Amino acid sequence: MDFIGHSEIIKRFDNSIEKHALSHAHLIIGEDGIGKSILAKKFASKIMGKIDFKEYIDIVNYRTNKSSFGVDEVRGIITEVNKKPYEGDKKVIIIYEGNKLTVQAQNALLKTIEEPPKGVYIIILCESAELILDTIKSRCQVHKLFPLKEAEIEMFIENKYPSIDKELKKTLISFSEGIPGKAEKFIGDSGFEEIRNMVLQLMRDINSHNEDIILKYEPIISKYDGKEEDIFTIIISFVRDIIIYKELQDVTYIINRDKLEDIKDLSNMMAYKKLRGIIGVIDETRINLRSNTNPQMTFNVMMISLLEV
Repeated sequence: MDFIGHSEIIKRFDNSIEKHALSHAHLIIGEDGIGKSILAKKFASKIMGKIDFKEYIDIVNYRTNKSSFGVDEVRGIITEVNKKPYEGDKKVIIIYEGNKLTVQAQNALLKTIEEPPKGVYIIILCESAELILDTIKSRCQVHKLFPLKEAEIEMFIENKYPSIDKELKKTLISFSEGIPGKAEKFIGDSGFEEIRNMVLQLMRDINSHNEDIILKYEPIISKYDGKEEDIFTIIISFVRDIIIYKELQDVTYIINRDKLEDIKDLSNMMAYKKLRGIIGVIDETRINLRSNTNPQMTFNVMMISLLEV
C-alpha cells in the first residue's frame, strides 16, 4: 500500500516492533483527511505481522453513526478485547472518531487501555488531543500527524490524479494545505463545488446589507448540515485570496485559481476592514459551534454579523 508522508512516525513504530518495545495502546491525532485511518490500518497490519494490506478477522474496527460514543458502546469494545484472537496470538482494536468518546466512556475504557489482555493492541483515532482525557493520553503512545510537506502533497496528487491539469494541480496543492483528504474532496465531491459556488454568492450578497438574505440562506445552509467546517474553510480561503489580490494584483499565491474572475470582482467590492471582519466572524462561529450551540441559530447569528462588519 502506497502511503505518502509521516515517515518519521512510521519509522519509530517499526523500530518499536523490531525491539519488541511496542506500546499496547496508541493514539493517532490529526485533522480530518490527514491519513489517520490509513495509518491505523498500516500499523495494525504491521502488528499482525502481515506484509499485504487487507481486512483481517483479528483487526476489529469500531465506528459510530451517532453523535457520541457512550458507555454501552465501550462495553461492547471491552467484550471484544477480552475475546481470544481467531487466527494467531494478536488482535488489534481500532476505534475511529475517538473525539466522540464521552468522558464517561473514556473512563470506562481506561482500565482496558491500561491493562489489556496479552497480544491485544488498541488504536484510537481523534482530531484533537484536547478531547481525550489526560489519563487516556498518558497510557498511550501518541502519534501527532502534521500536514504533508508541499513536495509530499504534490506527490500524492500526482499519484492519485496522474493526468491532472498543471494549473488545477497548483490549486489543489494550495487548497489542500497539506491535507490529502482536502484534495480528494475538491476533486471528487460535487457537493463541495456546490458549497464553493454558494460561498461566492454569499460574499456578494453580504455587501448588500439586506437582512432578507438571512431568510434566503437559512434553508441553503441547513442543506449542508454536517459540512459546517467545509463552509468555514472555503470562506476563509476566498477571503485570503481576495486580500492577496487586492494587495499584490498577482495571481501567483491565489488558492482558488479556477475562480479568479470572481476573486477579482470581489476584490473591487470588498474593503479590507470587511474582509478582516469576516475572518473574525468565522472564528467566533467556529467557537460557538464547538460549544454545542444550535447550528441553525449559530449560522443565523453569523449571517447577521457578516452583514454588520
